[in-house]
Amino acid sequence: MTERKREIVFDNMQTAPAILLALLLTVSEVRSEDWTGWRGLRGDGSSREKAIPTKWNQEQNIAWKIEIPGVGHSSPIVVGNQVFVTTCLEDTKERVLLCLNRLTGEEVWRRVVIRAPLEAIHRLNSRSSSTPSCDGELVYVSFLEPDGTSVPAEVVRERSGDLRANNAGLPVNPGKMCIAAYDLKGNRKWIARPGEFASVWGYCANPVVFEDKVILNGDYDGDAFIVALDRRTGKTEWKVARENRIRSHCTPLIRKLDGKHQMVVAGSHSIVSYDPSNGSKHWYTVGPKGRAVASPVFGKGLFFVSAAYPSKEMLAIRPDGRGDVTRTHIAWRTRDSAPYVPSPIATGNFFLSVSDSGVASCFDAKTGQRHWRERLGGGHSAAPVTADGLVYFVSDLGVTKVVKAGEKFHLVSENPIGETCYASPAISGGQIFLRTVKHLFCIGERQE
Repeated sequence: MTERKREIVFDNMQTAPAILLALLLTVSEVRSEDWTGWRGLRGDGSSREKAIPTKWNQEQNIAWKIEIPGVGHSSPIVVGNQVFVTTCLEDTKERVLLCLNRLTGEEVWRRVVIRAPLEAIHRLNSRSSSTPSCDGELVYVSFLEPDGTSVPAEVVRERSGDLRANNAGLPVNPGKMCIAAYDLKGNRKWIARPGEFASVWGYCANPVVFEDKVILNGDYDGDAFIVALDRRTGKTEWKVARENRIRSHCTPLIRKLDGKHQMVVAGSHSIVSYDPSNGSKHWYTVGPKGRAVASPVFGKGLFFVSAAYPSKEMLAIRPDGRGDVTRTHIAWRTRDSAPYVPSPIATGNFFLSVSDSGVASCFDAKTGQRHWRERLGGGHSAAPVTADGLVYFVSDLGVTKVVKAGEKFHLVSENPIGETCYASPAISGGQIFLRTVKHLFCIGERQE
């Protein structure tokens, strides 16, 4: 392996303390971070690494590429010399966790997490869309485990009061949320099924590690919930209802502010800050009405949230409120090119987003003043990532446009990979790990 210094950062306390001992490696002056879960170490798409690749194509500046069996839109995670990614083998109905050698891409081991009937999904979803998470000792993976039955959407939604006409009659495959934990050698430590789940658009609950817990958002059109499990045993530590029961895929973001942890999640006709220790509420907003997919980010003392569908908007919320903060703590809001699926980015003084149709915007993080608006081309499902003042936007066409965050639009490079891409990239050790519908690419210099 190329000599480097691996540094683990805990400013959001989203990763467990054990990761520091498990992953600290100091051998040179170069700083490197593991990418331990959805949107990285801090859960916001940011990397503190420098000298990240900015130019590549399907043949140039590629350390390795490997074919990923099956179908999945989950992102890879990188832990030391291991890369973890999930997939669904539709022919055998298996949901699988793969462990790869990060230096070569070679498969080290694979584990079948569950075998279960295939659920109905949205055309832009997959049956393996949840990104794994790792605390340095265990890898956590989550899938829907359908029970083999099928019901019309309105049966699931009859109590929610929000059935849209175009969902009537669509098939829903009820089942249970399933989460399993494996050690780094592939030994299963536990498997848990903490609640029922049924959604017309499928499943995508990214596990979030917080202290001794792993937390999942179970928003769906029935008896929705958020649940926290003991990360060592899988036992349910707390479980709270999501009152409005609206399907969403928003991954919670955790920050420690003024001595208390806040876990912010959008969806279910609201934005809510929970205490991740016990599930109690700090504050909430009434609306935006609808569903949320994008994950929140934090910067300049504000939580930034992009929600919801069908009425899309972005909000900046001051985190020091209690109870209903709808009229008191929204610093700014805009409907300008707000995304539904791609999560936003906060870096320095800037807040950046890209709409599902590929329109990127940059705002002043504190005021919401728009600096620029540019069409990047193609649809966008992947969440952008940021490192060293640059933002990496990956289109569904597999083209990554690297943009310098600033008051003026500055396109640094345009990098086609030649394959459709729905997964968000990972950054670790001076390399970018990009999953397409066929392959996993390791972009950058090959390491030994």
